Amino acid sequence: MTRKPKAFFDIPDALPRNDEFFETLALGEGLRVERIISHGHRTPEGAWYDQELDEWVLLMQGEATLEWEDGTQTQLVAGSAVFIEAHRRHRVVATSSEPPCVWLAVHGKMKPA
Repeated sequence: MTRKPKAFFDIPDALPRNDEFFETLALGEGLRVERIISHGHRTPEGAWYDQELDEWVLLMQGEATLEWEDGTQTQLVAGSAVFIEAHRRHRVVATSSEPPCVWLAVHGKMKPA
Protein backbone atom coordinates (compact mmCIF):
# COMPACT_ATOMS: atom_id res chain seq x y z
CA MET A 1 0.00 0.00 0.00
CA THR A 2 1.32 3.45 -0.93
CA ARG A 3 0.71 6.33 1.46
CA LYS A 4 0.19 9.82 0.13
CA PRO A 5 2.49 12.22 2.01
CA LYS A 6 0.86 15.08 3.87
CA ALA A 7 1.46 18.55 2.50
CA PHE A 8 2.74 20.64 5.41
CA PHE A 9 1.20 23.87 4.12
CA ASP A 10 -2.28 22.46 3.40
CA ILE A 11 -4.64 24.38 5.63
CA PRO A 12 -7.68 22.39 6.83
CA ASP A 13 -10.97 23.76 5.48
CA ALA A 14 -12.55 23.86 8.93
CA LEU A 15 -10.01 25.52 11.22
CA PRO A 16 -11.24 26.00 14.79
CA ARG A 17 -12.68 29.51 15.02
CA ASN A 18 -11.44 30.46 18.49
CA ASP A 19 -8.56 28.04 18.94
CA GLU A 20 -5.29 27.29 17.27
CA PHE A 21 -5.04 24.07 15.27
CA PHE A 22 -2.57 21.54 16.73
CA GLU A 23 -1.48 18.40 14.90
CA THR A 24 1.06 15.95 16.30
CA LEU A 25 3.37 14.84 13.50
CA ALA A 26 5.74 12.56 15.42
CA LEU A 27 6.29 11.25 18.94
CA GLY A 28 9.35 9.74 20.51
CA GLU A 29 10.79 9.12 23.94
CA GLY A 30 10.62 12.58 25.49
CA LEU A 31 10.01 14.21 22.10
CA ARG A 32 6.96 15.64 20.31
CA VAL A 33 6.83 17.33 16.89
CA GLU A 34 3.78 19.43 16.07
CA ARG A 35 2.32 21.53 13.30
CA ILE A 36 0.43 24.51 14.69
CA ILE A 37 -1.78 26.85 12.69
CA SER A 38 -2.64 30.22 14.20
CA HIS A 39 -4.93 32.70 12.49
CA GLY A 40 -5.18 35.91 14.48
CA HIS A 41 -4.73 34.17 17.82
CA ARG A 42 -3.05 35.53 20.91
CA THR A 43 -2.54 34.27 24.44
CA PRO A 44 -5.30 35.63 26.71
CA GLU A 45 -4.29 38.75 28.65
CA GLY A 46 -2.49 37.83 31.88
CA ALA A 47 -1.90 34.19 30.81
CA TRP A 48 1.60 32.78 30.27
CA TYR A 49 3.00 29.57 28.83
CA ASP A 50 5.27 27.86 31.37
CA GLN A 51 6.21 24.57 29.73
CA GLU A 52 7.83 21.52 31.30
CA LEU A 53 9.91 20.83 28.16
CA ASP A 54 12.18 22.94 25.97
CA GLU A 55 10.68 24.02 22.66
CA TRP A 56 12.29 24.85 19.34
CA VAL A 57 9.81 26.56 17.05
CA LEU A 58 10.09 27.59 13.41
CA LEU A 59 7.55 29.95 11.89
CA MET A 60 7.14 28.55 8.40
CA GLN A 61 4.51 31.04 7.18
CA GLY A 62 3.02 34.32 8.43
CA GLU A 63 4.13 36.78 11.09
CA ALA A 64 3.94 36.60 14.88
CA THR A 65 5.11 38.34 18.04
CA LEU A 66 6.17 36.61 21.25
CA GLU A 67 6.40 38.42 24.57
CA TRP A 68 8.66 37.30 27.39
CA GLU A 69 8.01 37.71 31.11
CA ASP A 70 10.59 40.53 31.29
CA GLY A 71 8.49 42.58 28.83
CA THR A 72 10.74 42.16 25.80
CA GLN A 73 9.22 41.01 22.53
CA THR A 74 10.47 38.93 19.62
CA GLN A 75 9.10 39.61 16.14
CA LEU A 76 8.94 36.53 13.91
CA VAL A 77 8.53 36.33 10.15
CA ALA A 78 8.46 33.28 7.88
CA GLY A 79 11.75 31.45 8.38
CA SER A 80 12.36 32.73 11.94
CA ALA A 81 13.23 30.15 14.58
CA VAL A 82 13.45 30.53 18.34
CA PHE A 83 14.55 28.22 21.16
CA ILE A 84 12.43 28.47 24.31
CA GLU A 85 13.94 26.91 27.42
CA ALA A 86 11.65 24.96 29.73
CA HIS A 87 9.87 27.24 32.21
CA ARG A 88 10.77 30.44 30.32
CA ARG A 89 7.44 32.18 30.62
CA HIS A 90 6.17 33.60 27.36
CA ARG A 91 3.00 34.48 25.52
CA VAL A 92 1.91 35.01 21.93
CA VAL A 93 0.74 38.61 21.51
CA ALA A 94 0.00 38.57 17.76
CA THR A 95 -0.33 36.17 14.84
CA SER A 96 -1.27 37.00 11.27
CA SER A 97 -4.53 35.83 9.73
CA GLU A 98 -3.63 36.37 6.07
CA PRO A 99 -1.63 34.33 5.66
CA PRO A 100 -2.23 32.20 8.74
CA CYS A 101 0.82 31.32 10.81
CA VAL A 102 2.10 27.81 10.21
CA TRP A 103 4.54 26.67 12.89
CA LEU A 104 6.78 23.63 13.25
CA ALA A 105 7.32 23.00 16.97
CA VAL A 106 9.65 20.45 18.54
CA HIS A 107 9.23 19.77 22.29
CA GLY A 108 11.72 17.80 24.36
CA LYS A 109 14.77 17.96 26.58
CA MET A 110 17.16 19.89 24.35
CA LYS A 111 19.69 22.67 24.30
CA PRO A 112 20.34 25.22 21.57
CA ALA A 113 23.07 24.27 19.10
